[in-house]
Amino acid sequence: MLGRFIKGQGEQRASQQVAVVAAANGTAAAPVGDAEPQGLDFLTLKVELHRHLIDRFNLTALESASKDEILNEIRPIVREFVRSRNVPLNARELDQLTSDTADEMLGLGPIEPLLKDDSITDIMINTHERVFIERRGMIEETSIRFRDEAHLLRIINKIVSAIGRRVDESAPMADARLADGSRVNIAVRPVSIDGPLVSIRKFSKNPYSLERLMAFNSIRQPMIDMLRIAVQARKSILVSGGTGSGKTTLLNALSSYIPSKERLVTIEDAAELQLQQPHVGRLETRPPNVEGKGEIRQRELVKNALRMRPDRIIVGEVRGEEAFDMLQAMNTGHEGSMTTIHANTPRDAISRLEQMVGMAGMPMSHDSIRAQIASAIDIIVQTQRLSDGGRRVISISEITGMEGNVVQLQEIYQYVRRDVAVDGTIVGDFRATGVRPRFASEAATLGLHFAKDAFNPQVAL
Repeated sequence: MLGRFIKGQGEQRASQQVAVVAAANGTAAAPVGDAEPQGLDFLTLKVELHRHLIDRFNLTALESASKDEILNEIRPIVREFVRSRNVPLNARELDQLTSDTADEMLGLGPIEPLLKDDSITDIMINTHERVFIERRGMIEETSIRFRDEAHLLRIINKIVSAIGRRVDESAPMADARLADGSRVNIAVRPVSIDGPLVSIRKFSKNPYSLERLMAFNSIRQPMIDMLRIAVQARKSILVSGGTGSGKTTLLNALSSYIPSKERLVTIEDAAELQLQQPHVGRLETRPPNVEGKGEIRQRELVKNALRMRPDRIIVGEVRGEEAFDMLQAMNTGHEGSMTTIHANTPRDAISRLEQMVGMAGMPMSHDSIRAQIASAIDIIVQTQRLSDGGRRVISISEITGMEGNVVQLQEIYQYVRRDVAVDGTIVGDFRATGVRPRFASEAATLGLHFAKDAFNPQVAL
């Protein structure tokens, strides 16, 4: 059994030649026998160990191996590696390192340690040679690499095959998700010129609450109270923001205030919402097959959801003509529904919704479309990712109706930037505008009351 998965001498020499060239270019770690740099952490050790192993093993043969077989093969190699690095590990730590390494070889290879690191929110693979991560809102390059493009493609196929999809020259782009719900976007040749590109948006194992977001300085308690009351009073909410601004995270947090007795139906391109209610039906779009048939778009799912007796419909993100059917649902007995949209300001969000409704091809004037929006959406929550990497709820606005042919907005809370610290941190304040939401009186009839100074602009939030 020993050596079953070890590459032949010719293959090992080829890998060593690749490693020498990479080292000359400054892209590879030092050879295994070199002295261990001071302060090397356990994650870096695992990354370098994985590099060493992928140069020695036949990765194709490993795909059919069990964990026990891999453990038997790599245990002596791990001992040799640790001894050559002069790393002080006891027997239990050595067994843990061996087990973790086997998991990585059976899982998603070199990026497995990144997936297990809860401080990392995004993983961006730019071909097999470079891997970037986002941690605490800032992007940084890692020392992780794949052996070659074929190695990365094997990992990609492992991801997409788990959900019944495929990626190749005829279908070079795909959206997928991992077992933990993390969202994956993949592009391979020929649309990706230099090699495969993979973006992984990770989601916390413990769903974020608005209180947890407050600990990250993303929102304040009076704003949380207003959003909680809006959800419980069945006000329809639109979460607006740019890419990576925390829209889906905020939508998940808001959904926690929906009563558990209500039936919810979620509609998404790639399932990523993590609702905690017991009565949830989840729907997901489907791309066309090889013949270009079988596609199921969000609009069809929204129409179907209306026949599933939902109390509320939650659309992960509106991008096209499904906006028309979503607004119709909000106006016909599904108040309290929620969705997200890509937009830079609340006013931009309304304009984008208007354009999306127009894509449905219905014979409606601009005024009637705006009237539909004004009657369907109650609250717009604007999120933004700031230059220091922090994510903030920068505005909460209420739609109050129409004045002429203009949708009227009144801002309830706002985030005001005052300065930039020496380290680049944005300095600012959350403030009330002094405007009290119109639905406050309606909420009071339901026993939902705001704090006395919740909307006082003179009181610090």
